[in-house]
Amino acid sequence: MRGINYIAVHCSATQPNAKVSAIQNYWRQQLGWKSPGYHVIVEAGGNAVELLPIDQVSNGVAGYNSQTINICYIGGIDADGKPKDTRTCAQKLTLLRYLTAWRKKFPNAKIQGHRDFPKVSKACPSFDAKTEYKDV
Repeated sequence: MRGINYIAVHCSATQPNAKVSAIQNYWRQQLGWKSPGYHVIVEAGGNAVELLPIDQVSNGVAGYNSQTINICYIGGIDADGKPKDTRTCAQKLTLLRYLTAWRKKFPNAKIQGHRDFPKVSKACPSFDAKTEYKDV
């Protein structure tokens, strides 16, 4: 198992009804990625889609991928494309379930939002994950 120092929370920066397949196509076709951006994506209804085992590296945070587990909820912007916490209750529960399990497995890993990493100038995940999950 690789050394995990971070558990990063992301939003997809799409409307909450975006499909996982559309996000995957964007990574492949627009960004040219061979690996997914996240280990897990949480759909609006709370269903978790596991895209990559956590012992493999995903493309969530440039410069930190080898030491990070990445989880994302679908949503994170309003109708005008501005950052907004659009998590449903079901998404919040699923995120908490994964974060709690990973924290048990990696007790020293820091849980934080994508925006909390150095040199990141985006609002992702559109809420303060560091504060919200500080007691996990």
